Amino acid sequence: MAELPQKQAQRLAHRPLSPFVTIFRWPVTMATSIIHRITGVALAAGTLLLAWWLIAASNGLESYALFTDVTAGLPGQLVLFGFTWALTFHAANGIRHLAWDLGYGFALPTANKTGILVFVLSFLLAIGFFVLAWSGYGGYYQ
Repeated sequence: MAELPQKQAQRLAHRPLSPFVTIFRWPVTMATSIIHRITGVALAAGTLLLAWWLIAASNGLESYALFTDVTAGLPGQLVLFGFTWALTFHAANGIRHLAWDLGYGFALPTANKTGILVFVLSFLLAIGFFVLAWSGYGGYYQ
């Protein structure tokens, strides 16, 4: 077996033994795919929050007051914002997937642009929903 040149042998000696996520570049399409799956799981878990809200509303003022006390604080608001963002991201990316099912948007530049659009649009929608709720026009905080 022929020996490797010195320079190539040194490069091979210092390479990682197994690939690690920090050495790979995450393409936009990969990030949106992974986050789409994560937000799907988060929405399934967030359904428990939605069920608690509905049960508290149907059980009277004391139950509903407990729910609003928990969700009115900063941790509760962060959870509600995360749930709202997960919902908007999953919906926007789902529309993107529907376009793919119809055969549109497969070109790499288009897929990257629509992936970035999904991220931006989901954050803007989630922020917009919270501004609407905080302003009182959504029927909350009046």
